[in-house]
Amino acid sequence: MKTAHIFLLIVLAASSVAFCGENWPQWRGPNHNGSSGETGLPDKLDKDSTLVWTTPLPGRSGATPVVWNDKVFLTAGDKTNKDLLAICVNRADGKVLWQKVVAPSSDKPYGKNSNMASPSPITDGKSVIFLFGTGHLAAFDMDGKELWTRDLTKDHSKFAIMWGYGSSGMLYKDKLYIPVLQRDTNPYVPGADSGGKPIESFILCIDPKTGKELWKHVRPSDAVQETRESYATPIPLELKDRSELVMVGGDCVSGHDPETGKEYWRFGGWNPTKINHVRLVPSVTTWQDLVFVSTPKHLFPFFAVKAGGSGDVTNSHQAWSLDKSISPDVCTPLVYKDLLYVLDGDSGKRMLYCIDPKTGTKKWEGQIPGAKSTFWTSPTAADDKIYVINEASEVSVIQAGGSEFKVLNMTSMGDTICYSSIAIAQGQLFVRTGQNLHCFAKK
Repeated sequence: MKTAHIFLLIVLAASSVAFCGENWPQWRGPNHNGSSGETGLPDKLDKDSTLVWTTPLPGRSGATPVVWNDKVFLTAGDKTNKDLLAICVNRADGKVLWQKVVAPSSDKPYGKNSNMASPSPITDGKSVIFLFGTGHLAAFDMDGKELWTRDLTKDHSKFAIMWGYGSSGMLYKDKLYIPVLQRDTNPYVPGADSGGKPIESFILCIDPKTGKELWKHVRPSDAVQETRESYATPIPLELKDRSELVMVGGDCVSGHDPETGKEYWRFGGWNPTKINHVRLVPSVTTWQDLVFVSTPKHLFPFFAVKAGGSGDVTNSHQAWSLDKSISPDVCTPLVYKDLLYVLDGDSGKRMLYCIDPKTGTKKWEGQIPGAKSTFWTSPTAADDKIYVINEASEVSVIQAGGSEFKVLNMTSMGDTICYSSIAIAQGQLFVRTGQNLHCFAKK
């Protein structure tokens, strides 16, 4: 009995060592802001010195990998773009543990940087949920057994989004939130607008255990055409007296009750002339009671909005704003150790700004080196390092904080185009390119 007891203690100790770090359960990580508390991470992603393994993938995706203990989950289209795949690999060696066909893909071309595998998976360690741009939603247990599956477009309209649906879902307090902010008519799928009735934009709340709908909140907008479309993900914000679910798109940002979807407040007004071709890509980022809002196409300012209001707060709850030249068109900002980092990833700029989130004061700025290539990804951070990857699959590691912009390293993955942000978990970095999943760590 004593021997068995000692053996059990050894097993538990080994398990504790194996999973001693943080997980990366969804697109913006454990804190919903792109940051992690991980330490001991490499400042150089080098295939000779810090590469742990590389796993070839069947097809590309814009989704960020998610990690829970010993498993990494990701999506992909297959080589022929016929099927959409849910994939699980072993974190230790990159071996594919299981791979499932979730849905047929779409043969509609959506441009070089968007396909139906763009939304990131979501996991709570008990199950993993995969969402695809076709509207297919499926949950599996950690060993790959299907728990439930749904096609959202059968219960609602087909998605009226020009470049294909690309928002990731968000799991918060045992509820799954799916945003669908879209046009009110669908020029892409004839007849998909329910017999001429306007298509609604909405947020769904789903029970992650069963896939059943808990509520649907219709989110109105006075934006027009493409400007109604959003690729953002809802982000939770916890205030002293209530929690909020914050969503941006359709010329406004709004705060909602996570229990019912009821809209608490709305801030907008940045597009008074109703420009009709400016879809919104970045999600909001939050810090304390502030919401940071990126507006599209360098046409409007970058805003900090005070949450916790009621009704239309456009004229009452702006904390500060920055010039439109700083507002990123694609990359979601990062908050790490009480600093705000904004990446303007346009190929001609490639600028990273470090900003005091309380005041909007710029602490430093710098141009990221490497090819003059666009960043379609968002910055992530841990261990006092910021990790960014551009379309050419070049990874730059930048010193977080400090008094000046400092690049620690820049390395090319030598792969095809990249649209996935870097995930950080369990002392490792996970870099997903168009053809491979790479794992890096200090050795």
